[in-house]
Amino acid sequence: MKFFSKLVGFLSLFFICASIAHAQAYPNKPIKLIVPFPPGGTADILGRMLGDKLATVTSQSVIIENRAGAAGGIAAQFVAKSPADGYTLLLGTTGTQTMNPAINSKLSYDPLKDFASVSNFGASPFVLVVNPNVPAQNLKELIDLANKKPGSLRYASFGSGSSAHMTGEMFKLRAGVDIVHVPYKGAAPALIDVVGGHVDMMFTLTPSVLQQIRTGSLRAIAVAAPQRDPAIPSVPTFAEAGLNNFMSDSWYGVFAPAGTPQPIIAKLNADIQRILAMPDVKQKLASEGAIAVGNSPEQFTEQVRKELDHWTKIAKEAKISE
Repeated sequence: MKFFSKLVGFLSLFFICASIAHAQAYPNKPIKLIVPFPPGGTADILGRMLGDKLATVTSQSVIIENRAGAAGGIAAQFVAKSPADGYTLLLGTTGTQTMNPAINSKLSYDPLKDFASVSNFGASPFVLVVNPNVPAQNLKELIDLANKKPGSLRYASFGSGSSAHMTGEMFKLRAGVDIVHVPYKGAAPALIDVVGGHVDMMFTLTPSVLQQIRTGSLRAIAVAAPQRDPAIPSVPTFAEAGLNNFMSDSWYGVFAPAGTPQPIIAKLNADIQRILAMPDVKQKLASEGAIAVGNSPEQFTEQVRKELDHWTKIAKEAKISE
């Protein structure tokens, strides 16, 4: 029995030492960062910036690989089934890790069991904008208008099950209004129709509508964040406008396959903290309407857990499923 106990202790020590040694040598070959959306969007832009900086701080190449499809599910599934060695990472989003799993019970990956959280890189809150012909200057007037004419106001989204859709459904529940969802195949066509007056409103990210807000092509009603957006400081938060407990953002974070050695996760997290402290990175995030986050793996895991629970409840209340 003593021999067995010593053997178990020896083997445990061996694997711990091997794990530490592996992490100390990490990385010694190129890293793949899988982006779950096509080139050109915010996720791709931030992913490439992160990849460039990660290559600098690790002295290893970082290859950006776009694997679009299934609302980010194809990329997430690919990383979940990849070797847990730190060389295949996912630029996960609110959609891939919380919203998509909340509405799709047939996903081939579990956002909590199949991934090791590294760090939330950056986050951007949603803003509610309306066509200027909508006779509502503020949130109260918009809610009153929706209540006077149930089912007459329509809101655009990036697609069914998208973050814009889920945020719109949460708005319906929290504000107690009856507005109609109009899904589009992407943010650009949705925005075109809102500006053109074919659809009344949409939830979107500030950078994509900043020019239209400034020129008066769209009217910003409220920001779904704890604080006002510095890019549009005159626009109140939902709480300031009278609707409490209404926050929604789009975040971008790094995940590794479950089982990746903890020392590797810790090193990646430390590297990301260094990157987020760089002035040009903060400036680039701001240009994309995002703020640096940089939380710990434990904090990020808890954030995903809470948000998954939150959006699952919203999906059930709104009767959204795929």
